[in-house]
Amino acid sequence: MSLDHNASLRDADPAVARLIDQELRRQQHGLELIASENFASRAVIDAMGTPLTNKYAEGYPGRRYYGGCEVVDRIEQLAIDRLKQLFGADHANVQPHSGAQANFAAFMALIKPGETLMGMSLPHGGHLSHGAAVNHSGQVWHAVHYGVDPATGRIDYDLVREQARRDRPRLIIAGGSAYARIIDFAAFRSIADEVGAFFLVDMAHFAGLVAGGLYPSPVPHAQVVTSTTHKTLRGPRAGLILSNAEHAKAIDKSVFPGAQGGPLQHVIAAKAVAFGEALTPDFRAYARQVVDNAKTLADALVERGFAIVSGGTDTHLMLVDLRPKGLTGKEAEKTLDQAGITVNKNTIPDDPQSPFVTSGIRLGTPALTTRGMGTAEMVRIAELIDRALTHRDEATLARVRTDVETLTSAFPLYAPPRAAGRVRRSA
Repeated sequence: MSLDHNASLRDADPAVARLIDQELRRQQHGLELIASENFASRAVIDAMGTPLTNKYAEGYPGRRYYGGCEVVDRIEQLAIDRLKQLFGADHANVQPHSGAQANFAAFMALIKPGETLMGMSLPHGGHLSHGAAVNHSGQVWHAVHYGVDPATGRIDYDLVREQARRDRPRLIIAGGSAYARIIDFAAFRSIADEVGAFFLVDMAHFAGLVAGGLYPSPVPHAQVVTSTTHKTLRGPRAGLILSNAEHAKAIDKSVFPGAQGGPLQHVIAAKAVAFGEALTPDFRAYARQVVDNAKTLADALVERGFAIVSGGTDTHLMLVDLRPKGLTGKEAEKTLDQAGITVNKNTIPDDPQSPFVTSGIRLGTPALTTRGMGTAEMVRIAELIDRALTHRDEATLARVRTDVETLTSAFPLYAPPRAAGRVRRSA
């Protein structure tokens, strides 16, 4: 039996095609409030589904270990040039497959195994790859962590300085996955300089807001900046590293051959498309709306008796403390999922519950904003969340789900697929 290389996915593997269609329908008809998720454009998705996936290209443009790289060299260089323009960086590496791999490669380039790194505590809003004990970053390096003031939900930079003086880290990391306030990069750099540490910013969550001018850039302050490309930046699922010229060679060597083999050239092409989109005035307007929507949603939830860690948000996300509602994050996530509203359970500072249960949920507005929703819809969504979590009977959740589908139908995400994996974003 021969394989027909020209057959469509729907003809070649209808089981996979059906599952992709099911996931597309879930995205189309639900409210996506996970802060780390977004909807890539048709152009980004098309770039990923190309024959570029066939090409091995270990090395960097002009310095490959394989022949036939003339075209992918131009594609990767285009992605690099656009990324440097977008953030005003001296050097850019677009090969990391994810944000966590970007972090690992950057750490290896800056400090030796066994040395001390200092990042935000995971239960206080940090990220797994910033030295959590269960992650390789917490095993390869000696990790210490700072947190937020439980009373304010904000970073106390004086306390961070005191801890840095005591622990003498070689690397200080700013950025996290559930911190809703703007980070003072200048304060962090001052602390790092005082104790002789490198300063790295993981801007995975707010990179799109930096690109859109809604969040201060870490590039002038940090020697190295890492990020994902799929959250507020609205590109493919992948990573990147920016650095000053001094660390460029070490960063490149740490990514390849240090941490990865051949780069994913189809994904790098999609990154180039996303960086091009982020350079447009439309993207700046999008970033502004993301922040406006988040502030409106947070305020509307507070009006309905929910508690927001730190009292609100400056960014695209908020951390909701559910204790005033007598709920755990696990209960809320499951209940809202039944109503067609997707969120993730999340620890709050000094959470009395385990990370598998939690006392909070994390909400974000990037994906809803991509669909074209504005502040009026955020008020409506707060009402739907409140109704679902206040009256958790099946009848109420069914009515909320109907209301969710009515709302999403007014903001269509993608047209019906002509073939599995071929989608069009209409917002």
